[in-house]
Amino acid sequence: MFDHVFSPITIKGHTIKNRLAVPAMVTDFCNKDGTATERFIAYHEAKAKGGWGLIITEDYNVAPEGHGFSCTAGLWNDDQIESHSKLPERVHKYGTTIIAQIYHCGRQTHTSAIPEGCHTRSSSAIACPFGDEIPIPFTTQEVKEMVSKYGDTALRAKKCGFDGVEIHGAHGYLITQFFSPYSNKRLDEYGGNFWNRTRFAREIISDIRKKCGDDFIIDMRISADEFVEGGLTIEDSKAIAVMMEKAGLDMIHVSVGNYLSVDLNVASSYSAHGWFTDWAKQVREIVKIPVITVSRVNDPFLADEILASGKADIIAMGRASLCDPEMPNKARDGRFEDIRRCIGCNDGCIGVLFGDEPITCVLNPELGHEYEGGIQKAANPKNVAIAGAGPAGLYAAIAAARAGHNVTVFERTDHNGGNFYTAAIPPTKGEITDFLVWQRVQCEKLGVKIRYNTPATADLIREGNFDKVIVATGSHPAVPPIPGIKDSRIVTNAQEILEGRIFPGAKCVVIGGGQVGAETAHFLAQMLRNVTILEMLPEIAKDAAIAVNWHLKKDLEDRKVAVHTSVKVLAIKDDGVDYETQSGEKCFAPADTVIVATGYRSNEELKTELDAAGIAYTAVGDAIRARKVNQATHEGYEAGKNV
Repeated sequence: MFDHVFSPITIKGHTIKNRLAVPAMVTDFCNKDGTATERFIAYHEAKAKGGWGLIITEDYNVAPEGHGFSCTAGLWNDDQIESHSKLPERVHKYGTTIIAQIYHCGRQTHTSAIPEGCHTRSSSAIACPFGDEIPIPFTTQEVKEMVSKYGDTALRAKKCGFDGVEIHGAHGYLITQFFSPYSNKRLDEYGGNFWNRTRFAREIISDIRKKCGDDFIIDMRISADEFVEGGLTIEDSKAIAVMMEKAGLDMIHVSVGNYLSVDLNVASSYSAHGWFTDWAKQVREIVKIPVITVSRVNDPFLADEILASGKADIIAMGRASLCDPEMPNKARDGRFEDIRRCIGCNDGCIGVLFGDEPITCVLNPELGHEYEGGIQKAANPKNVAIAGAGPAGLYAAIAAARAGHNVTVFERTDHNGGNFYTAAIPPTKGEITDFLVWQRVQCEKLGVKIRYNTPATADLIREGNFDKVIVATGSHPAVPPIPGIKDSRIVTNAQEILEGRIFPGAKCVVIGGGQVGAETAHFLAQMLRNVTILEMLPEIAKDAAIAVNWHLKKDLEDRKVAVHTSVKVLAIKDDGVDYETQSGEKCFAPADTVIVATGYRSNEELKTELDAAGIAYTAVGDAIRARKVNQATHEGYEAGKNV
């Protein structure tokens, strides 16, 4: 079924066993000095064990001042070789090819992540839009010295046992800062025309080849289009690709964007699957070396059809590998229902990383914990009761059942998913149901008993003689103290609207512009309703990851949703909402339906009942307090694992 995906490809004498690749993704799993940790190594080893043909490790810094994040890998000195040498050795055991991405952040460096006294450097004195200082341009001599640093880093990678390197020439990092007229304003031999702007990269390729030999893979990641005014376009990048091939490149990895268009180079569910594979195809048509494509490819069926279409030679599936490091093996074995697919939420990976914290995955609580060894079989299996079949409850059930316990889940409704099912209803969020189906199927395979339409009670739990009780009863919509909210006949909440329990009128006012409110407004606007959002904060969807935030706002604008921020809701009437602006102006928003989306409150009933009955329990997810699904899945998994 996957003739293209599971065909090998040989590059520079290295045979890559299949066409599925893990691209470089910053994890923040290393030490601050750039050395490898067991956490970092085990994370990659799990992917090799899961069947990936090629692993491209995260950004190995070529210089200590080149950090974009605090705990990324580094090979800028020989002292770092020993710790990183363990990584290729562990990966090669599974027949997986591994190359190290090497980079320097340039102007996208943040001073908090680099040694004290160092300064941000770049091709020109133009600050990164998200930066905290104006960079000092490299002198011509310093550029030549930096070329050598890339070559020396590649040589250290070879000494570690890596099969090659990927030069990071994409996403607005240092090499892109030379490539692009958006950021390169130099007047020396490294500025001006195409030939000069590509000189830095061409010299790096030459230096690496000279130092590492002809049996060492040299790959380069490029941004086919930066999607910024005055930046690189696909035609520019096609010319660059040809130049890089002639300079000695062995493979080219086609991505897009920079920090100003980060919503596109790490695309969320608002972008289509494989949405820029046509850019990779255009590059592939003019070069003879293998081409890697990437972005929002989360399923082996998608990967195979992209290869069959001739758009690329290798498919990079980054966040898909975070969500399920075993995807290749599951696809090969035909275990399609066992594949846990990325939903493009960007919360646990990019959302956490931009706070300079180690990455997580909303759907995979084992990510970053591979070094702990996974779930151990229980010596004495217990009878476990779980209240609630939302993401927290079913992850607790899955983990406990994997440990060998007997698990019964009580769910008050007729389906699993809890509030996360409601989150699947707005536009672009439908893939959430894929995860909910995955959880249900895993429970079925593990023998977990789910009793739908059966709310958990103290009596049920006492009668069942359970040894362990986990409360995952979730949360309910909050009701703010707004005059008229309980009396007006037109008031409902986001949950009732999204679940189809209330048919909305032609004019809708959404009170609350967080991610839930904004996505509910998007849902209503797509139903051709006239929608107004009233939000007390200066910005809507502030709790959403950056790619989701930017695209959601754009979609609301396109759908003509009226957004009023920094306002105070005064009262809800039977024909609309009174509110006050920051300047004190009194306004009225007419409405047939008023949707309240001002957050959630924990469901406390069962906890109160169990406390009164003296029954011990562990609460997880929103049953502790209403938060995001990331906390729910991780707490549920840990509770089940540690029964």
